[in-house]
Amino acid sequence: MQLSELTAITSVDGRYHSKTKQFGHIFSEYGLIKNRLLVELKWLVHLSQTDGVDEVKELSQKDIDWVMSIYDNFTPDEAQKVKDIEATTNHDVKAVEYYIKDQLGAHEKLNEVKEFVHFACTSEDINNLSYALMLKTARDNVFIPTIQGIINQLTEMAMNYAEVPMMAKTHGQPASPTTMGKEMANVVFRLKYQLKQLSEITLFGKLNGAVGNFNAHYSAYPELNWPKISASFISELGLTFHPFTTQIEPHDFVAELCHNMIRLNTIQLDLARDIWGYIANGYFTQKTVAGEIGSSTMPHKVNPIDFENAEGNLGLSNATLNHLAEKLPVSRWQRDLTDSTVLRALGSAFGHCAIAWASLQKGLGKLAINQDMLMHDLDNNWELLAEPIQTVMRRYGVENPYEKLKELTRGQKVDQQQMQAFIQTLEIPEAAKERLMQMTPANYLGNAKEQAKRL
Repeated sequence: MQLSELTAITSVDGRYHSKTKQFGHIFSEYGLIKNRLLVELKWLVHLSQTDGVDEVKELSQKDIDWVMSIYDNFTPDEAQKVKDIEATTNHDVKAVEYYIKDQLGAHEKLNEVKEFVHFACTSEDINNLSYALMLKTARDNVFIPTIQGIINQLTEMAMNYAEVPMMAKTHGQPASPTTMGKEMANVVFRLKYQLKQLSEITLFGKLNGAVGNFNAHYSAYPELNWPKISASFISELGLTFHPFTTQIEPHDFVAELCHNMIRLNTIQLDLARDIWGYIANGYFTQKTVAGEIGSSTMPHKVNPIDFENAEGNLGLSNATLNHLAEKLPVSRWQRDLTDSTVLRALGSAFGHCAIAWASLQKGLGKLAINQDMLMHDLDNNWELLAEPIQTVMRRYGVENPYEKLKELTRGQKVDQQQMQAFIQTLEIPEAAKERLMQMTPANYLGNAKEQAKRL
């Protein structure tokens, strides 16, 4: 059966391909091979520019451009040639090396230095840098812009709804009022903080041989400062040199990134559940889309499917990210291959992120505030004012204020007339009494409006 969106085993490459294809050139097998190619080619160029490696004559800019054109012109068809070589070698990184040597063989000058491809490297030197570059590309070009887009949507909602009062619910029960904008602002602040942390994660890389000691490097050129050469090369890639490793870069930064993404996902999952509840309560309505069906049997339904889809995929993503974060930093002695197969799941983990983010953004864009329902709940819960009234009573020394309001309101409805009649009985200054008389569930908001506008 030919592979297609209909025959793909996972929904990441199947049903939701339109939402995950942005990762196709990053986390796919093609993306991994192309990054390996980049590292190998740049290492060859770097060696040619390193004092003391006289056997690799300094390449002219024209030569360097020719070398890098191998990368620039690397297509999926060329990647298939690498896979064909791998069918014989049964070694994926060695296949890239052989592919490059085949390409250099067509150039008279470069053919002379082709044995410096993969010079002194172990496969993990190439792989760790390739994965770090993949994560850097995904973080900078997809993760950060997409999450910033969600932040922008929520910021606009916070501003638009900054003064829209809403009855809060703690433990699912009516509680002191807030504004819808303030609740959106809470999420914005949390996402901004985690996004800043994501942008500041140090992406490490290593190129130091089979067990991290530059053994092979020093055997060939004992007089050179290989840690300095390696650090310079890794810096050129936009990564940070890791000075202490075994055969593998220890993946701590990958775990850090996964944990950070888990926190970002969890905040969005929390939001999705809250919005789902607000829709259920009628605080939001959803704009209908022509042709869409909510239920196969109930024609009236407009289900909150975008938020349900987001919640489900965020959960799947977090489960995979959590395994990656726990497993990757653990390696037996100086090397085992368990990380190799697990790293290939990065695309799945972040693919479910992409599906969730797209659904969340779509869902947020379909929301419309229902102020009539918000006001209905506030007008039917005057007992919410028990808090401010007993607090003012405390200020002016009224005995047992909490207990008196508890007796009046706990577990029972109190309307405006009953609440204001109680206020009139209080022995407090007239100015304080008048302020309480002017208070309603809709205007008892503390500084919620100001907070929402302070983003």
